[in-house]
Parts: sequence; C-alpha cells; structure tokens
Amino acid sequence: AMKFSGYLKVRIGEAVGLQPTRWSLRHSLFRKGYQLLDPYVTVSVDQVRVGQTSTKQKTNKPTYNEEFSATVTEGQQLELSVFHDTPIGYDDFVANCTLHFQDLLRSTGTGDSFEGW
Repeated sequence: AMKFSGYLKVRIGEAVGLQPTRWSLRHSLFRKGYQLLDPYVTVSVDQVRVGQTSTKQKTNKPTYNEEFSATVTEGQQLELSVFHDTPIGYDDFVANCTLHFQDLLRSTGTGDSFEGW
C-alpha cells in the first residue's frame, strides 16, 4: 500500500444529516421530536489525533470552517469522526469516515490539493 509522507492540511467545513445518539435521546428534556446534538469533529492520522474542532451547540448540521495541519510520516489513513459532547463520562460517537491516502493521492496529482465531501 502507498504511504504518504508530507504536510497535511485539512479544512473541516460542515457536517449534515447527523443522527441523534442513544445518550442524547435518553437525556433530552424533549422526549418527542427531533433531537439536537452538541457535535465536534476529530481529525486523526493512523489513529493519532492531530486536530479537533470546537463544539457546536444544539445542531445536527454544524458549520466549522476550521483548519488543521500536521506533518505526516508514512501515513496510511485519515479518519474524521463526529462526537456528541456529553456533560459527563465519555463523549458519544456519532459517525466517522476513513480516507486512505493512497486513494487521495491517486485521484490528484502530487502537487494538487484534494477537495471532496
């Protein structure tokens, strides 16, 4: 598998269509209706966290426009994960996606940037 070594810059724009978690449903004051999250996004390279957005309050379509940079050595994959910020205990996992550097490099030239999602 192709590995990436170099400078990585990731901009987190927005998330859409986030679904409520069991915790948010259980602890909601509003038993009926749509549940809103307090979401944030983590950016990891090969399971090492290199960035985390701020938490947006009460929204299932947060806008961040936050940028993270990291120097990567032989990186294999980039993972973006969304969590619901809970007041106590561990934060709730909402969603994630994994992007392989090999696929990103294949779809662009070496000097290009990749824009997607």
